Amino acid sequence: MDVRVLVGANTKRLRRLKGWSQEELAHQSGLHRTYVSGVERGVRNPTVTVLAELAKALGASPGEFFKEPA
Repeated sequence: MDVRVLVGANTKRLRRLKGWSQEELAHQSGLHRTYVSGVERGVRNPTVTVLAELAKALGASPGEFFKEPA
């Protein structure tokens, strides 16, 4: 699986576990909603800094973004 698609799928999974919209995740992480959408769709290549901001907002470790589906 392409790493961008993997990161996107895990971002979406973690966001949904919190019951958040993309708008809420964007607000909590200081990103734009369209950027969050691009990450979730696997079309954006987030930097380490962006992954750290997303992880902090979601209450997860950055490693969570790289977990393969079970």
